[in-house]
Amino acid sequence: MDKKVFIASDHAGFLAKADICELLVEMGINFEDLGPDSEESVDYPDYAQKVCELVQSDLSNSLGILICGSGTGMAIAANKFSGIRASFSYDAYSAKFARLDNNANVLTLRAREFDHTKYREILNAFFENEFSGLDRHQKRIDKVMSFEDLK
Repeated sequence: MDKKVFIASDHAGFLAKADICELLVEMGINFEDLGPDSEESVDYPDYAQKVCELVQSDLSNSLGILICGSGTGMAIAANKFSGIRASFSYDAYSAKFARLDNNANVLTLRAREFDHTKYREILNAFFENEFSGLDRHQKRIDKVMSFEDLK
């Protein structure tokens, strides 16, 4: 994969982020760790913003990974950014189809109460798959993205 990956977490996801960064190195993925640098309490929206703004700046050549305790807060925050399609994935199937059908560009992951050995298969599924480009899926993505214009 030749895309740049931006990764960040909150304090709850800090140790999981370290594990994932090790996996990214093993996989030969070009990535940038945007923090935090410790388990000291931080606000997850701040880190979602860091990743999403960088992914927004090069939507065709970058992806993001965000980790928090449940994975949900990061997904909610990330999906507030124009052009971002964040998917909370908990197994290889959900990661694969986030890319194939939904053209997800940000992966959110859960750190708490989760088997960290599953990260490798989730990352592989996310990175090995590209958007299918099928008209039926593009039509649905376009509809979802049009919601950004609603007030």
